Amino acid sequence: MKLALGTAQFGLAYGVANAGGQIKTDAAIKILARAREAGIDMLDTAIAYGESEQRLGDAGVNDWQIVSKLPAIPDGCDNVNAWVKRKVDESLARLKVSYLCGLLLHRPSQLLDKNGQEIYKALLELKDAGKVRKIGVSIYDPSELNELCAQYVFDVVQAPFNVFDRRLAYTGWLSRLHAEGVEIHVRSVFLQGLLLVATESSPVGFEDWEYLWASWKNWIVNADSNPLQAALGHVMSYPEITKIIVGVDSLNQLNEILFYDRFQKTRAPEVLSTVDINLLDPWRWSRPNK
Repeated sequence: MKLALGTAQFGLAYGVANAGGQIKTDAAIKILARAREAGIDMLDTAIAYGESEQRLGDAGVNDWQIVSKLPAIPDGCDNVNAWVKRKVDESLARLKVSYLCGLLLHRPSQLLDKNGQEIYKALLELKDAGKVRKIGVSIYDPSELNELCAQYVFDVVQAPFNVFDRRLAYTGWLSRLHAEGVEIHVRSVFLQGLLLVATESSPVGFEDWEYLWASWKNWIVNADSNPLQAALGHVMSYPEITKIIVGVDSLNQLNEILFYDRFQKTRAPEVLSTVDINLLDPWRWSRPNK
């Protein structure tokens, strides 16, 4: 199955459209059980996701493929290699697993700094030790790959991708990574839930892109679809994508996603795409829970 379960909501009140806050422990356990039952076998987490790793470990995730992410290496770190390995050991302890399926850098630009080679060496040594199966980067903009892939080889690249954000495809990186055998994991397929907000106008705080919201809603109506089906079906229509990471706020939302996963995959018209970074990058939003 292409779907992977994002777990930021397990550790944080994550997502601009998340009104329920951090998922409670009993709800998280039910979500994990339902996802596994449906054939989802990968969990995406990160050290920076609050209590996510700890709660996953407490729930028991030995039979899952787990991808986690290293935070930015602190300034003044006198032994980068040891810091990286210590952080991974701490993640394994919290998760109560012996290895990670994937380890990604949350701040891949650090590979281009003075400690870049040392960071990469630590990742390779973790692979050799069997503590990590695959290494890679989590990016915000495909342009980051221009320098990164000129110097390093990755097993996995994670990037945002949705109806509005098709930069990974338009820059050629989607086809290039696929041709090189790199796993492509995409996130933000619902743009932190904004694409699922069922309103007659643009979401509050995002009125500058009224034309996009209007086009999005018109296309959904004309396609006799709904926001979730349309958003998911669009991303599913790209065969180069290895995994589609979906975060959920509730068991009901997961069941909806699993239901529409079976529908025809339909690519949205190009008029819906944009390169406006102020919309595509949540860190630029003047809103909480970025």
